[in-house]
Amino acid sequence: MKNRKLLLENVHIPGIETYDVYRKNGGYRSVEKALKSLTPDEVVEEVKKSGLRGRGGAGFPTGMKWSFLAKPEGIPRYLVCNADESEPGTFKDRYLMEKIPHLLVEGMITASYALGANTSYIYIRGEFMYILHILEKAIAEAYDNGFLGKNILGKGYDLDLFVVPGGGAYICGEETALLESLEGKRGNPRIKPPFPAVKGLWGAPTVVNNVETIAAVVPIVNDGGEAYAAIGIGRSTGTKLISACGNLVKPGVYEIDLGLSVEEFIYGDDYCQGIKNNKKLKACVPGGSSVPILPHYLVTKTANGDDRLMSYESLAEGAFASGSMLGSGGFIVFDEDQCIVRNTWNFTRFYAHESCGQCSPCREGTGWMEKVLYRLETGNGNLRDIDLLAEINKKIEGNTICPLGDAAAWPVAAAIRHFRDEFEWHVSHKEEAIKRNYGLSKEPMLA
Repeated sequence: MKNRKLLLENVHIPGIETYDVYRKNGGYRSVEKALKSLTPDEVVEEVKKSGLRGRGGAGFPTGMKWSFLAKPEGIPRYLVCNADESEPGTFKDRYLMEKIPHLLVEGMITASYALGANTSYIYIRGEFMYILHILEKAIAEAYDNGFLGKNILGKGYDLDLFVVPGGGAYICGEETALLESLEGKRGNPRIKPPFPAVKGLWGAPTVVNNVETIAAVVPIVNDGGEAYAAIGIGRSTGTKLISACGNLVKPGVYEIDLGLSVEEFIYGDDYCQGIKNNKKLKACVPGGSSVPILPHYLVTKTANGDDRLMSYESLAEGAFASGSMLGSGGFIVFDEDQCIVRNTWNFTRFYAHESCGQCSPCREGTGWMEKVLYRLETGNGNLRDIDLLAEINKKIEGNTICPLGDAAAWPVAAAIRHFRDEFEWHVSHKEEAIKRNYGLSKEPMLA
């Protein structure tokens, strides 16, 4: 399959982070085309034609989300970019903002025009302060060259763009918690409805999109929605940025055509080049820490024996019985030496730490799962603990305001479903588990 580049084609050009080099290599063409040749509704229609789906994890059709935006007379509208990339295993948005910041700025201008927003925000993870300065420099250059501010390109469209840092809270990756934080309040998710498209930032209609989603608007407007839709497979159109990490020969950020086989992505010379140190593949978390883990026999093949593809549909085939999710594209690979119980505990302690505490099932359940998994991992558990974890999962899943509860429950349920023998080993080999984990720290390992 052809290895296309729509977002990262120019990322290795020296100086591409500056306006002059970016502009010389075709930058800001989508803004010029949109403002000079297209109405806002026509831009939205191109995004609909493209089939672009949200690249932050949910995979909801972007054009449809934009069309839900309420447009009451005399009330401002806002576009907010979710750059709070905190999902363990995911780092593609950080890479894009660091290497080619003007692509995001250009996407924000074009998307803001389409939505009728005159003030837009990039809400960035608090730990990304060095990237905040990169973005602020790019925004200043866009102002200096007439692509931001009053009467952009003399077409009567005004836009101000701001970068706002968060406080380093995973929960603020949820769009309504993000809006609460942006308003200066504690980042607790809101009960929906009303949805942000009707009542969002400061009570006004708001669209919240991921960094990669906004960046993808640029090639869609430049080349047309139908050209973008011709890439990919089925309802998984276009290209996707994948953060590949774990026990791989060549980890990193890759831009792939959706529909590429998982086997080709892991073992292909143009991609990850196989498992490090000639080890065997044991398992994979294909979409960031919040999605179900897949054992080796379900990573490259579905339960029906078909090739597993890097697409929304194929990775979810069989639902959670034998499938997972593309999610945010945080592709974490484990070799034969990795302990699934330890990995699951490590993920769970992250969610226990990051729960906002607003919902009792999540607040209490994530803490209980962390304690029980720690007990099992260190050789102090029993077989009843495995069933207890399953019961806790049922109490959490579907019973919280936001998806953090589900994100904490799904990995544990999948790990027990596919690797129950490893959990039982920690019970039947207590002394070995205790010896292996002597002095195990309970400090968070995940940044």
